[in-house]
Amino acid sequence: MSAVPPQVLAADLGTSGMKLALVGYDGQVVGWESEPVELLILPGGGAEQVPQHWWDAFGRCAARLAARHPAHFDAVTTVCCSTQGEGTIPVSAAGEALTNCILWMDMRGAPNLRRQFGGRPAINGLSAARHARWIRMTGGAPSPTGKDPAAHMLWVRDELPEVYQRTATFLNVLDYLNLRLTGRTVATVDSILTSWVTDNRDPGRISYDATLVAGSGIDRDKLPEIVPCTEVIGTLSRPAADHLGLPASVRVVAGAIDNTAAAIGAGTISNGDCHLYLGTSSWIAGHYPTKKTDVRHGIASIPCALPDRYLMTALQATAAGNLDWLRDNVVGAGDPLVAADFRGEFFELSDQIVPTVPAGANGVLYTPWIFGERVPVDDLSLRAGLFNISLRNTRADLLRAVFEGIALNTRWMLRPVNRFLGRPVESLRLIGGGARSDSWTQILADVLGVPIHRVSQPVAANARGAGLIGAIGVGAITAADVPALVSVADVHEPDPRTRSVYDEAFGTFVDLHRRLAPLYRRIARRP
Repeated sequence: MSAVPPQVLAADLGTSGMKLALVGYDGQVVGWESEPVELLILPGGGAEQVPQHWWDAFGRCAARLAARHPAHFDAVTTVCCSTQGEGTIPVSAAGEALTNCILWMDMRGAPNLRRQFGGRPAINGLSAARHARWIRMTGGAPSPTGKDPAAHMLWVRDELPEVYQRTATFLNVLDYLNLRLTGRTVATVDSILTSWVTDNRDPGRISYDATLVAGSGIDRDKLPEIVPCTEVIGTLSRPAADHLGLPASVRVVAGAIDNTAAAIGAGTISNGDCHLYLGTSSWIAGHYPTKKTDVRHGIASIPCALPDRYLMTALQATAAGNLDWLRDNVVGAGDPLVAADFRGEFFELSDQIVPTVPAGANGVLYTPWIFGERVPVDDLSLRAGLFNISLRNTRADLLRAVFEGIALNTRWMLRPVNRFLGRPVESLRLIGGGARSDSWTQILADVLGVPIHRVSQPVAANARGAGLIGAIGVGAITAADVPALVSVADVHEPDPRTRSVYDEAFGTFVDLHRRLAPLYRRIARRP
């Protein structure tokens, strides 16, 4: 008998790439492999990835894990995935992806959404009457930016009619991976959410609402069966088993969208306990006992991996994606930051630079709306900007200003989060790739004014969450066991010496939005 405990092969497929981990039932991440996946930015607001590239990266990462950790790989009993959300893939009856995946960043469907759901009176260009039913039944509503499956599916229907006719099912990113793993076509309670066609009033009984489906403009038979995140949806198909180098007897648990899995991987199970995720995008999330919606600020408690509660989520459109842009387009081709591996060395180098600049970045301020914004304002016309640059400022000032600007935007988002929860957030658990930066973690503590508890192996939090969801699904643990299985590496306390600097910077930040938002709307062009 093997001395190695049972393992979950846990996938974390984000916008930047595939990450694959071996996660024990005790939450320990034993092995880790990753591979970037190309992001295609297209004219007219398009953003796509090739689904086959995900599957190819899945197989290559699995092969490397098997080579590096053969005993643990041989102990895999379960596969469970966490993925980016709000993507859309039209799939044929044979399981073939008919187009690239239309990603959560894609805004091309906004006009199609307005045509389908327009009416007077209107809210953000969509019928107020429809809004009332969406909020009552689902807890949210389609984004007028077009950045969710409700708009994506309409874009396919209207702009690619031949593809629409061939489409047997529209799948989110998670659902597509599960199809490749098992041959079964399903959606989870969280992956189906942003199709805006479900009755979410009972978290344990999520189902389609006939009226919302009929009004969606999408044929009912093109929507998949809905299952809980912790359901065992089957075992590996023979092609999937061969692709991953695993037995066909390995079970597949449905898994979850990234923010759902992150809440489990951060150990924030109790209602009101929140985590902050820093990746390409960013969010603050925490479990909440009831269905609730803050329409004005775009925050809602939504279905999640735990069937007796919801997950409050506030999404920032672009966080570390701003750093990608800065590295690739501003600092200069000969700069070491450009050559650095963004997944690791970038933060090592930036942590040597950022502390040399005082809080406030010598007067430079950055607004991180490089691809619009979602919370606390849903506005695709907003754009990023570096303000108050003078001849005396350096690239170090600019780098710190970008770190600070993302933190200031998070503070802006935290205000409605506190109101939603009915009490101030007293601390945040930090996860995601950005948590690798000591200087950014401290900036967040200083700007937000709360202790930041950095979770151990923060980059692995989504994969850890998928692993723990898999363990819950096969009955190895319960949700109540999760907090004890997730450890905190360190705590960054706010530095009181920076409070006045960041209070003033935050006031300026909010004022910049107030003054510039009308201008951005006037000069807006699709990216």
